[in-house]
Amino acid sequence: MHYSLPTAAASEEDLTGRYVSAVRRAAKRDFPVAEIRRFLEPGPIVLVSSAWKGERNVMTMGWHMMLEFTPALVACCISDRDHSFEMVRQSRECVINIPTVELVHKVIEIGNVTGDHMDKFRAFELTSASASLVKAPLIAECYANFECRLKDDRLVSEYGLFIWEVVHAYVADIKDPQTLHYRGDGEFMIAGHSIDLHKEVSGKNM
Repeated sequence: MHYSLPTAAASEEDLTGRYVSAVRRAAKRDFPVAEIRRFLEPGPIVLVSSAWKGERNVMTMGWHMMLEFTPALVACCISDRDHSFEMVRQSRECVINIPTVELVHKVIEIGNVTGDHMDKFRAFELTSASASLVKAPLIAECYANFECRLKDDRLVSEYGLFIWEVVHAYVADIKDPQTLHYRGDGEFMIAGHSIDLHKEVSGKNM
């Protein structure tokens, strides 16, 4: 089903009602459970930069989620087949960099190759910037950079799940950045405009 949004002149109630009605009428099909990640990808594609024993690397990653407000904890899944796995495991540090749509082709290229025998910063013409509290480099072309230290590694061996504490953050003053959200099979969704409903939201947990 493809649903076309009403024009901007339509009321909010009309927009919501028409969409919900369309979803209610749409035929739904069985879907392979191995592919449900296409609907549950948790957030924007990120570039994880790392440094260890004089080497630096960047990997593309999509599996991550927030765990706590304070301290700011982020969990991410990194396969032990990735070159970055041992680098972040040994250094216990990384930087989570958030790219926008302008970097989409570099994001794909970085994810397509291993850093075993190349410096991805040089290969993909990324600007390395010094972090404040960790040795891993920032990626200057990314609109946000989160310096991380490993908080909990108890699930790394079994699941490749690293729990990071963000110890310093930089965010560029850009309105509605167009971040990349991967839906599998080479399909990306681009973040669109924001809507401000803060008056309707109560409490910090949303």
